[in-house]
Amino acid sequence: MTKNLHREIAPLSNEDSFLVFDRVKDDFDFPVHYHPEFEINFIVNGKGIKRVVGDNIDEIEDIELVLIGPNLYHGWELNNCKNDKIHEITIQFHKDLFPDSLLSRRIMNPIKEMFNRSNHGILFSETTARKLMPQLIKLSKLDGMDYFLEITSILHDLANSRNQRLLSTYTVDHDKFEDYDKMKLIYDYVQKNFSEKITLEDISKEACMSNASFNRFVKKRTGKTLVNYLRDIRIGYATRWLLENEMSVSEVAYKSGFNSLANFNRAFKYIKKCTPSEYREDFFGMKRVL
Repeated sequence: MTKNLHREIAPLSNEDSFLVFDRVKDDFDFPVHYHPEFEINFIVNGKGIKRVVGDNIDEIEDIELVLIGPNLYHGWELNNCKNDKIHEITIQFHKDLFPDSLLSRRIMNPIKEMFNRSNHGILFSETTARKLMPQLIKLSKLDGMDYFLEITSILHDLANSRNQRLLSTYTVDHDKFEDYDKMKLIYDYVQKNFSEKITLEDISKEACMSNASFNRFVKKRTGKTLVNYLRDIRIGYATRWLLENEMSVSEVAYKSGFNSLANFNRAFKYIKKCTPSEYREDFFGMKRVL
């Protein structure tokens, strides 16, 4: 079933630990998708939004907190929510951030067990969501080791919280994710070279595939053509840089691999439904950890 869904390319590099999006918005329009990273999603003022996690579909209450395991498909849609100013905080992190050698330690057992349960998706209680809300909200204001320790503390509190609910009866059989190694090779190559010109011939050769076979492979695994796949990764990095630092829009455009400001503005507006300047004004609080 996951083969017909979109594989999201998270703007999370191999050098990052966590990525946090903290934003206030009026709509949820991202299609149901999956990705190899863990994801924590926290929503306030979202009563009536439809949540899809695996084979579970529910309308959410005013506040909710969910942990999604790697490659479990999920999405949120506006549905019956009539509220403006919906506050969403999304935390993503690599599935190997906490290696088995660390998770095997006794003190990490609760987190290890929670990660295993997250293959179904975990809905935490309203009490837990409200208790952790101040910590979640302040994440985007932290940096460095304080940031890392705060998220680790949140994971510990989640793992030990009461009244957790597993959402999906369906789980992902990770061993059956075909061509994972080849997709990772392509992903790593694009992550390393996205700011430069990438041709179909170069990347096909890297994957040891013909141009036609490579195009079919990427479309099957991501739901996108190579051109759109590259565009989305570049826009993903651009959104980070627009929010993280004081670079001008043109500096962001060229750093993220676009050969002209006009092309960048056109692609950005197509994906984000607003200009880069509007995005910078309307969104806030995304942080990167090295």
